[in-house]
Amino acid sequence: MRSRDRRPTLRAAACLVALAGVTACTAGNPSPGVSSAAVPTPVTTTAGPIATPVPATPSATPVAVRGEIGDVRELATGLDVPWGLAFLPDGRALVTQRGTGSIVAVDARGAGPATVSALGGPGAATIRAATAAQGEGGLLGIAVRPDADGTVHVFVYVTTERDNEVLSARLDGASLGETTVVLAGIPKGSNHDGGRLAFGPDGYLYVTTGETGNRALAQDPASLGGKILRITTDGAPAPGNPTAGSPVWSLGHRNVQGIGWAADGRMFASEFGQDTWDELNVIVPGGNYGWPVVEGDPGSAADGFVRPVATWATHDASPSGLAVTSEGVYLAALRGERLWRVPLLPGTVGAPLPLLVGAYGRLRNVTVAPDGSLWVLTGNTDGRGTVRAGDDRLLRVTIV
Repeated sequence: MRSRDRRPTLRAAACLVALAGVTACTAGNPSPGVSSAAVPTPVTTTAGPIATPVPATPSATPVAVRGEIGDVRELATGLDVPWGLAFLPDGRALVTQRGTGSIVAVDARGAGPATVSALGGPGAATIRAATAAQGEGGLLGIAVRPDADGTVHVFVYVTTERDNEVLSARLDGASLGETTVVLAGIPKGSNHDGGRLAFGPDGYLYVTTGETGNRALAQDPASLGGKILRITTDGAPAPGNPTAGSPVWSLGHRNVQGIGWAADGRMFASEFGQDTWDELNVIVPGGNYGWPVVEGDPGSAADGFVRPVATWATHDASPSGLAVTSEGVYLAALRGERLWRVPLLPGTVGAPLPLLVGAYGRLRNVTVAPDGSLWVLTGNTDGRGTVRAGDDRLLRVTIV
């Protein structure tokens, strides 16, 4: 199986060049841009047994409405394959670096330049030693859990030599205490390792996993691969899961890379497709999202599968991290090199709008900051992007 988290093909690169007239930038001094949507190159066939899908939204047609970037500020440069991003209660942000297995704290609370410093302590040393950065694996997602007594625990998703695991450690200032294995036995592979962590509104930890290139795992309810899991902070299946005693919240996933919740309770997830359609899904408990039987919208040919609420041609997206605000769902696109905004509407979503097209290269993650701005990680140093001076970056983006 081919990995979808990769540099654009020559044909896709040509499409990005065509967008230069909409968003102007230079490699050394990118200028943040605002664009209207481009018409994706149509793809009508898929490999293997996957049914030919139909887009779930009119994302394959030009979008008349334009989103607006109010301001872009570089908070940090020189990051080494950044992946996960989470905020601490004091306003600092933690960023994981996939290859080195290190975690850095970014402090942008003052009026001056942001400061970047590595976390230390025995937990940081254990995480670095446990990280086996092979293919798409390494130190991936991160989530923060403050307790009522003020204690802060950090949770990370790590690819080890054996499997993918969720670890936790107490954070004291800039030092991580000894780690605890929260969940082990998640299948690992050179590709499709999942890796996103987030605490839901219900207080439970949600974990996204990939099917590691073994398609059958996605439909196997006994496997932790190709799923979204819902667990307690101790790693036990959370109460109220679809199947008692199982951590599985949803199945039939290829490689979920982003999750987030709207104020009305809808849970959104971004997912890499294979060759044809990337997806934005609304996750329902026990839902089956179709992989590998279908890719994209199964239409009427695959009863029982949950249909995506938005789809993209793969060269326009490769959606990674996801953030949900009061007015939209934002997806960081790797191969598409843009930030997608999907307007939130009551009970549905609007047509996707592209922002920052080509301005900063591949985008790995996006998170809502305490002040309501979006913090965006670029993803050009992962071996699949074009590295620019200063990469990789952490950006603060305001939306008008």
